[in-house]
Amino acid sequence: MNVPAPAAVIVLAAGAGTRMRSRIPKVLHPLCGRSLLLHAIEAARGTSPAQLIAVVRHEREKVAGHLAEHAPDVVIADQDAVPGTGRAVQCGLEQVGASSGTVLVTYGDVPLLDAATLTELVASHEGAGSAVTVLTARVADPTGYGRILRDAQSGEVAAIVEHKDADEEQRAIDEINSGIYAFDVDVLRRALGQVTTVNAQGEMYLTDVLAIARAEGGAVRSLVTEDAMLVEGVNDRVQLAQLGSEMRRRLLERHMRAGVTIVDPATTWVDAEVSIGQDTVIQPGVQLLGATTIGEDVRLGPDSTLEDTEVDDGASVVRTHALLAEIGPGASVGPFTYLRPGTVLGADGKIGGFCETKNAQIGDGAKVPHLSYVGDAEIGEGTNIGAATIFANYDGVDKHRSRVGRHAKVGADNVIIAPVEIGDGAVTGGGTTILQDVPPGALAVNDTTMKIVEGWTSRRRPGTVADEAARAAQAGAGESETSSSEDGKEQEN
Repeated sequence: MNVPAPAAVIVLAAGAGTRMRSRIPKVLHPLCGRSLLLHAIEAARGTSPAQLIAVVRHEREKVAGHLAEHAPDVVIADQDAVPGTGRAVQCGLEQVGASSGTVLVTYGDVPLLDAATLTELVASHEGAGSAVTVLTARVADPTGYGRILRDAQSGEVAAIVEHKDADEEQRAIDEINSGIYAFDVDVLRRALGQVTTVNAQGEMYLTDVLAIARAEGGAVRSLVTEDAMLVEGVNDRVQLAQLGSEMRRRLLERHMRAGVTIVDPATTWVDAEVSIGQDTVIQPGVQLLGATTIGEDVRLGPDSTLEDTEVDDGASVVRTHALLAEIGPGASVGPFTYLRPGTVLGADGKIGGFCETKNAQIGDGAKVPHLSYVGDAEIGEGTNIGAATIFANYDGVDKHRSRVGRHAKVGADNVIIAPVEIGDGAVTGGGTTILQDVPPGALAVNDTTMKIVEGWTSRRRPGTVADEAARAAQAGAGESETSSSEDGKEQEN
């Protein structure tokens, strides 16, 4: 169905959200990797509106700054001191240049609302030629919501009555007002010009527009959504957690239906912007956050957290924390591994257990198997870094970078003092401290000789358990030598 794009979407984000009890504006609280407001903006953007407008007031600079950083296409409209949703929409409408078409009104605290529902609302509104169309839902417990009153003959929306103003018969109605509307822009402008603040709350009510539109002879209709969760708003942190749980459930279901195996959805978190390829298997305890991208046939977890990280096809990541890292195809990481920003692991490479990397480029087939720190370094193709190797990149003032060439072998327990370069095909001995460049194909070892001081424990630590163990071992060795000598004499005879 070809649905015309709305002339504008106005997202209301001016409220204080006092029930959140937070210094953070309510609409900026995060949910599955986006702020509440950005969820609303993404849904609105999905209708391809000619203009996308956010109305702000409380903590104006924080909210406007957030939009400037993450959604710079959104036009900011400032609500003045006149209270009420009607005034908020009127302030947003001042930014709308169109004289005809549909204006959608939605909210910055309704995170599950999606573009498909908004598009359906526009289609229903324009298809019926309505002046106003309100999105409604039927709920088991409508307490606290405005009720939809319908005309007995036409079935159109006759009025919306707030819960506190409803009588017993009206409170029994289970169809509620979501507060989300499609308006004819001309009708909206005229009606808002007639809305006053002469009421018990001293506010401009957006719902007054419906009565004015009907009085003009316009049709006021509704679109009933079958999914009431779509119109649930966040007013406090309990509702934030509840809607977060529901959003995660929906995200995981979407990925599973697209061909991803999620072993335990109850312990798996996937943010809204994450993409996951087909036939990837996610074990329990995995969190995929931010703009993380996972390829096909990947094995993730258990117990891994990846944030803004790319994992290519066929890789394996076990018990790993990664931030702003790239893991190449067929590579393996973990367990108990920390990939810090700037880590790039090439195809079929390995970063093993109890390793930490930062700003490190590790080439195709290269391996950092275990117990090592690689910071500010480049490791060439096919190179092996021995266990317990440390790239000492900080001199107390500045960070420095080191390079290990292709198909080199760094021995266990090396300390590489940056900035140095170990050439292609070079080898370093175990326990070596690299203080200068190593030419290609060379062997680097420290010039030290191991010294053995016999009897040191007995002289320096007499009477200790170590001394007793040493004496017992020496006695046992003496008996063994005597026995061997006697056996030899017997054989000679």
